[in-house]
Amino acid sequence: MDFLPTTRAELKAKGLSSVDFVLITGDAYVDHPAFGSALVARYLEKLGYTVGVIARPDPSDAQAFRALGQPRLAFLVTGGNIDSMVCKYTANKKSRSEDDYAPGGDPCLCRSEDGTLHKYSVNGKSANARPDRAVIAYAAKCREAFKGVPVAAGGLEASLRRLSHYDYLSDTVRKPIILDSKVDIVLYGMAELALAELSSRLDRAQKNGGDLRSPDLFRGIRGTLWRTSDLRFLPVDAIHLPGHEEVSAGKESFARSFALQYKNTDPGTARPLVEEAAGQYVVQEPPARPLTRPEMDAAYDMAFTREAHPVYKKAGGVPALQEVKFSITSSRGCYGACAFCALAFHQGRIVTGRSRESIVAEAKSLVGTNGFKGYIHDVGGPTANFRGPACDRQAKGSACVDRRCLAPEPCPSLKVSHRDYLELLRSLRSIPGVIKVFVRSGVRFDYVMADGDGAFLRELAQYHTSGQLKVAPEHVSDRVLGIMGKPPLKVYDAFAKRWAALNRELGLKQFLVPYFIASHPGATLDDAIMLAEYLRDSGFVPDQVQDFYPTPGTLASAMYHTGIDPMGGGPVYVAKGAQERSMQRALLQYSKPENRILVREALRLAGRSDLIGGGEKCLVR
Repeated sequence: MDFLPTTRAELKAKGLSSVDFVLITGDAYVDHPAFGSALVARYLEKLGYTVGVIARPDPSDAQAFRALGQPRLAFLVTGGNIDSMVCKYTANKKSRSEDDYAPGGDPCLCRSEDGTLHKYSVNGKSANARPDRAVIAYAAKCREAFKGVPVAAGGLEASLRRLSHYDYLSDTVRKPIILDSKVDIVLYGMAELALAELSSRLDRAQKNGGDLRSPDLFRGIRGTLWRTSDLRFLPVDAIHLPGHEEVSAGKESFARSFALQYKNTDPGTARPLVEEAAGQYVVQEPPARPLTRPEMDAAYDMAFTREAHPVYKKAGGVPALQEVKFSITSSRGCYGACAFCALAFHQGRIVTGRSRESIVAEAKSLVGTNGFKGYIHDVGGPTANFRGPACDRQAKGSACVDRRCLAPEPCPSLKVSHRDYLELLRSLRSIPGVIKVFVRSGVRFDYVMADGDGAFLRELAQYHTSGQLKVAPEHVSDRVLGIMGKPPLKVYDAFAKRWAALNRELGLKQFLVPYFIASHPGATLDDAIMLAEYLRDSGFVPDQVQDFYPTPGTLASAMYHTGIDPMGGGPVYVAKGAQERSMQRALLQYSKPENRILVREALRLAGRSDLIGGGEKCLVR
């Protein structure tokens, strides 16, 4: 299998004069199943359509969007694997100097019409080639390149900005992306089923001489959004959200709207949502059902090259590929429901796992491939040790939206078992040519603790960890953990104790590397000091600390913007000022010399000068 065409020359080499779909992406072209663009393109190819990829085009040049000619059916636009604003800017709103999804990690590199790479520039100076709000920018260029061609938007950026949403970089509530981008339809979530239906409708209309931009083509597809100015077309069973003007002006209205959206993420019970904005009505159809296990197998059982396009070799390849090249996706969805995570809005809470046979076949295909040295870097998904539905209700295609499966304690209906995942890992490590199988995509430790068997944790330590196991307790204040949707601290402490004892028993020196978030909604300066003292007493000082980043589609971002818990209705403390956010971060790394001034200032402000000085309990001199 070779790459999909990216230029007219490559089209000609394949004996094609045009393609059915042209996919525009803000990332470099990597033909690997960990990259959404590759999954979508190969899926359409499997359905019998021809697809071309224009990756990271020059955002100022319409000719770059004409590289493959006019598509027969539509342009498909995505910002890339990550929201473009998150990819470009840090939580402190500073421009990032690197982009792992760009050629060579250089954010300034983009492609011309002929496929060659060049440095993007503005006013004669090199500039980031990934435009702000890439979906909006790319959609405009598609319309400029070929007027009248349908444009569909999908991927993470479009999915999480599908209705009125808080935009951290501008500190405003922006309109639904379908209006700002003027695309014909937005596909949200993991969009294979929606894409299959949309492509079928477009294909029939084109062959019958119909209007490919007729509104009738875009209505009624689950997992999509469309727009209309005609009240007659609104679904009769729709839930009407507060309008854009109302949620922009009132934080209570924003919180109420978010709660209604959150409670309509279950494909089994969701109804259409309608939001009025700028004189139009945006209609969100209910979520598409998750893929079945056979459908998941088929989606990943495609002949990916698992390589970056050869044009990037001189630039040094694509850094994001190196982390996942020899990794395997085993599942989708997550019922963890953490407040800071957008998975409930994107992949959904119902977990679907691929079959053992499909995953083993993919692993066997890695053996002997270029660069494979016997190490499978990861086997997992959003949460590695979730392999199937949480309970009987989820198994029937429906998920609770008014409670969490694991926090503050496991739901009585939760079915806890690592048996399927263990058998999968055992099968993989028995493949000739496989030396080691790592689990790196994250383990939900409270789920491990709820499993009385203990076999999984033992084998995880013995066979699937190399020196360090990364886990995410996120904080130590039980109040903050409750807001986050994480278990109480005692659960993590028990897990850490069991991990240490198990490694001593096995004669291994392996350590936990916990992740913590600074300035999450609900966390005060006192909470940050509590976390600093916990780190002091445990002897662990993190090399990296994650600043809370308010990204669209998360419960925590709604809290950050409104100061309200949308699900409970009560007030939530929010550290918004740059000074306090910096203090909370500095406290988590109190031993770093560059943080001493901020740590002293934070301790004095909180009335904790007792932690300043030469005593063994002091955080800073």
